[in-house]
Amino acid sequence: MGHAGPGTVVAGLGWGGAARRDAEALGGFVKAELAPYKCPREVVFLDAPPRTATGELQRFRLRADAARR
Repeated sequence: MGHAGPGTVVAGLGWGGAARRDAEALGGFVKAELAPYKCPREVVFLDAPPRTATGELQRFRLRADAARR
């Protein structure tokens, strides 16, 4: 996967174990529904997104993980 720098759109998805992970099909759907500048350059499948003890999404951890790629 490519490098996710500042301003790069990356989609992080948390799907249950039974869901089919098909990045190509998802990419086709997103390109048909969104403007080109809104389409993610990279799709990352997560077992579960990072959350705080109260259940809030930890966006800073998602950004840090994307920057390491």
